[in-house]
Amino acid sequence: MNKTIRQLIAAVALVVPAAGAFASAAGPALEKAPINVQDTESLQRGAQIFVNNCLSCHSASAMRYNRLTEIGLTEDQIKGNLMLATDKIGEQMNVAMDKKDAKVWFGAVPPDLSVIARSRGADYLYGYLRGFYRDETRPTGWNNLVFDKVGMPHILWNWQGEQVLETVKNAEGHEEHQLKLVKAGTLTKLENGKANTAEFDKRMADLTNFMVYMAEPMQVKRQQIGYMVLLFLSLLLLPLAYFLKKEYWKDVH
Repeated sequence: MNKTIRQLIAAVALVVPAAGAFASAAGPALEKAPINVQDTESLQRGAQIFVNNCLSCHSASAMRYNRLTEIGLTEDQIKGNLMLATDKIGEQMNVAMDKKDAKVWFGAVPPDLSVIARSRGADYLYGYLRGFYRDETRPTGWNNLVFDKVGMPHILWNWQGEQVLETVKNAEGHEEHQLKLVKAGTLTKLENGKANTAEFDKRMADLTNFMVYMAEPMQVKRQQIGYMVLLFLSLLLLPLAYFLKKEYWKDVH
């Protein structure tokens, strides 16, 4: 067989599985996450939720506690409310749990969440946090609409309640999955069989917002500098453009 033909066959063999993998990875449509890293109050609420609930298992080793002063918190507030695993404000946001113990207890070490928002995207995280449902076939009793067969349990179920997965037909007659809340949590309620999840969604938006900020803390300052640069260029270039236009058109009647 010609060497060129063999190379083409090998290339096709590599491409076809990759294409299938992308097709099988297609998940549900993701709702747009209400992200605003300029909203310091949202970032502060998200930081509190992250430290109290996520930092028990997941590290954020690329983030240091003292950087939280950039979202409007004082060092006293950070030390008094957010530093649960260390007493040094310059320390990284690491868990106290030993990695060997974590692997024994969970089967794998929970991933570091420092840059999870950059690798997965804000919309993915927002959908994932709100996408847990009861599944008795899973070891933890939970599954996730966005991340099928997820190994993590729904640690915030007492806020949201318990959801189940339903298969329904859309307007075009195609089957699709949707979640239905069957047991309300402390932040949700059921009225006439319908769920009001606005408060839970708001907290998950705050948590997602903080993780987006944490993945790139300089983005807040970068955006502020960007606005200032655009304003400066506008003030500098608009007068020049105006006088240049007058010079070019002065002989046109």
